[in-house]
Amino acid sequence: MVGQQQVVDAAAAATTRVPVPPPKPLLRTIGGNLMETFFPDDPFRAVARESGGRRALAALRYVFPFLEWLPSYSLAALWSDVVAGVTIASLAVPQGISYAKLGDLPPIMGLYSSFVPPLVYAVMGSSRELAVGTTAVASLLFAATLGKEAPPGEKPELYAALAFTATFFAGVLQAGLGVLRLGFLVDLLSHAAIVGFMAGAATIVCLQQLKGMLGLAHFTTSTDVVAVVRSVVTQSHQWRWQSIVVGCCFLIFLLFARYISKRKPKWFLLSAMAPLASVIAGSVLVYLIHGDRHGIPVIGYLKKGINPPSARDLLLSSPHTMVALRTGIITGIIGLAEGIAIGRSFAMLKSYNVDGNKEMIAFGAMNIVGSCTSCYLTAGPFSRAAVNHNAGCKTPMSNAVMAVAVMLTLQFLTPLFHYTPLVVLSAIIISAMIGIIDYKAAVRLWKVDKIDFCVCVGTYLGVVFGDIQIGLAIAVGISILRILLFIARPKTTVLGKMPNSTNFRRMDQYTVAKAVPGLLVLRIDSPIYFANSGYLRERIMRWIDHEEDRIKAEGLESLKCVVLDMGAVASIDTSGTKMLEDLKKNLDRSSIQIALANPGSEIMRKLDKSNVLGLIGEEWIFLTVSEACYYAQQNCKIGVGMGVVQCVVDPEHMV
Repeated sequence: MVGQQQVVDAAAAATTRVPVPPPKPLLRTIGGNLMETFFPDDPFRAVARESGGRRALAALRYVFPFLEWLPSYSLAALWSDVVAGVTIASLAVPQGISYAKLGDLPPIMGLYSSFVPPLVYAVMGSSRELAVGTTAVASLLFAATLGKEAPPGEKPELYAALAFTATFFAGVLQAGLGVLRLGFLVDLLSHAAIVGFMAGAATIVCLQQLKGMLGLAHFTTSTDVVAVVRSVVTQSHQWRWQSIVVGCCFLIFLLFARYISKRKPKWFLLSAMAPLASVIAGSVLVYLIHGDRHGIPVIGYLKKGINPPSARDLLLSSPHTMVALRTGIITGIIGLAEGIAIGRSFAMLKSYNVDGNKEMIAFGAMNIVGSCTSCYLTAGPFSRAAVNHNAGCKTPMSNAVMAVAVMLTLQFLTPLFHYTPLVVLSAIIISAMIGIIDYKAAVRLWKVDKIDFCVCVGTYLGVVFGDIQIGLAIAVGISILRILLFIARPKTTVLGKMPNSTNFRRMDQYTVAKAVPGLLVLRIDSPIYFANSGYLRERIMRWIDHEEDRIKAEGLESLKCVVLDMGAVASIDTSGTKMLEDLKKNLDRSSIQIALANPGSEIMRKLDKSNVLGLIGEEWIFLTVSEACYYAQQNCKIGVGMGVVQCVVDPEHMV
């Protein structure tokens, strides 16, 4: 008996204890936390490695990414970028005109927005595949929000000024988020919310195009599906068969071209060139048959020349400024979320990284410059990025090539768009929006996570039956609510011992894992904060009550020790240490010992400073769960012969 006790004492003495780390200076601790929060990717390591003048060059390369690839730029890469740039220009011209009309802006502004911003992005952007330009969602948001403040038909100059001002505010927001390293805020929009929001916005945009497809002169300014359907049905007597026939023909052609390109990727040019081909064919058709005199509305006159300055049109101190600010914030966040997600997805295909904060600064710079040069909000639409990728682009130079092609169009070719039918523009928008509705992603969400699917559907319905702002609010609200639930209601699971092993695993996952008599092993799967400390206290006590009820029902040995696996607890605050202190006192009243396994350095430091470590006892802090269970069995006099846990340190080698 004495020999057995000596073995136990030797095993306990040899058990590896968890040390309390030495204290860190306050400023060093704060600096480390700030570094992890705002600079997790250590973006300045390339600058820090250099010295003298080379450090200044490294800093310039960080701010202007084009300096990284320009020195090694080759003629082969230039040729690839020229081909890609011309290809996306053929898509940018009709899309730019179409999206400007969708936003109730002059069509020429769509071309302006495909000239200056791409030049800025070519210098400051880090994504090789992203091709920037106007987007349908931002255009529709401009029409829905700014149009209420300044109806485009009544106050076109004020409406254009509000569009420039909203673009300026969006750029300031985007650049500010990038400079302050606050890119993680954009991640508050979950993937499920983005899928539902984009699908809902695409549905609304398609419904809005019924005005052009049906040849209606007047249409509702509301974006919800009920108002759109009511407007279409009540004006059925004004439908123009000419527009319907022309629109359906071009829409079928565009969808067929997209279908062929998906089935045969080598034919991607067919889909890329289809919008421009539709514009040319539609313009020739209307000109030959004088369609503008027979119920087919056309674009009309487009002014020649590059972007005029618009800095003086910004309304920075006006009664309408708040509306522009609100619109800029909403569209800026949407543009960032979409553009960065698309840039990162293509970067993964090419095995390189895209710095989200750099992209924010690039987006912000191009929108600030664009707002001063008669452009409205630009981002990174998926359709252009996909065409740019398939066309074989090598660097962001393809954006510059596209900008040059658009500039030539502005200087010499705008009169050719006079007879372009609006119904063709509607068909182009519908075909582009159908590609945004990612039903496969929704099906995948249903299979993987039903809650994420509900988030997706809720966001979609909010956009379709409310408006885009309501849908965005639902998306952000649900995403934040899920984050709060994850924090406030963390998982706690019961662990059991695996047969013939010292490992402990979840009993609800591993059926062979068995509970150790007299012990309850719980794992906490989150940091312990003020938001969840009360819940964790109640949940742990409830686990203990359930375990005692099970022991009483099965006639087993009473509960002697609760082991908390702290391996997943990354941090703890004062509310968390108070929770452990209260838990220790409650268990003492029931003659139950508490042990902690695998606590991190921050946990140990705070437990030591709050005197909770002394209350629990350093001898009850262990490196592993198996050591904690072995020590508890020996010291709490848990019955022998009932499945004693084998310690990772073999007691026979300690004598």
